[in-house]
Amino acid sequence: MKINKTTLGCLFCLFLTALMGVYAQSQDPLEGRWNLTISQEGKDLPAWLEISHSGTSTLIGRFTYAFGSARPIAEVRKLGGKFYFSIPPQWEPGAANMEFEAALNGARLEGTMVYVDGNTYTWSGERTPTLPYIDNPSWGKTKKLFNGKNLEGWKAMGENQWQVKDGILVSDKSGANLVSEEKFTDFKLHVEFRYPEGSNSGLYLRGRYEVQIADNAGLEPSSLLFGGIYGLLSPNEMVAKKANEWQTFDIALIGRRVTVVANGETIINEQNILGMTGGALDNHESEPGPIMIQGDHGAVEFRSIEITPMLPKR
Repeated sequence: MKINKTTLGCLFCLFLTALMGVYAQSQDPLEGRWNLTISQEGKDLPAWLEISHSGTSTLIGRFTYAFGSARPIAEVRKLGGKFYFSIPPQWEPGAANMEFEAALNGARLEGTMVYVDGNTYTWSGERTPTLPYIDNPSWGKTKKLFNGKNLEGWKAMGENQWQVKDGILVSDKSGANLVSEEKFTDFKLHVEFRYPEGSNSGLYLRGRYEVQIADNAGLEPSSLLFGGIYGLLSPNEMVAKKANEWQTFDIALIGRRVTVVANGETIINEQNILGMTGGALDNHESEPGPIMIQGDHGAVEFRSIEITPMLPKR
């Protein structure tokens, strides 16, 4: 039987479709997103891991350590029931890679990390929880988190450099992060802030997801710059004003879905935050969390911090 080019092309397309269907149904049990807890120097550090397919058989990923941004994993290698990956240093104090080895134990990951200094630490991982999104939410009463008088309702994580001057919350040097005593689940947040030239700060939603505050006027938008969800979500435009000017964020967070309006412009619109950013307080994503202001980088001032919690759905 003679087969023309058209018939041959159709057969090839059917073969590819069937082949892709097989691969789509054979997801590796490692694939997905994992919240990690690294036991390091007497502390439990939150971290985040994502593993996914690239092509037919290669596993790749992303990893966020206790600080810094999400960084790519070129390959996750599997051998003898274990898997391995390596991460080049980012802000870690050394030149060596971090080396990870682990295995799937039931529904958990359990493994070790060789840090840049050569020391070995244990870690475990659980799948990231699903955080429900609610359409057409009802909102409660707006409340001031900063009263314009003192630090009531806040606590410093370390030696406190925060103070109130003429009704403005001021951190005039690098020091401690500031955390709200009250915790929240889904909410709208309004803040008014300014910073000096070259400074860097941030707002952590539920204490886990950083919205970047930094002197980046005139630069191309990036997840690492003004208005980005640090290392994960990039704004669609750069709307930062010049240093020393008052600016605003209006942020809505429902489940994992976030909207960021900066200086009146919507720069991130209902995008899912897939994991924690570096510097997160914990990895208990299904639980309420505080608002945290980054104070361990540069100087920053706030004249208004208001929050509107979402009401429970009846």
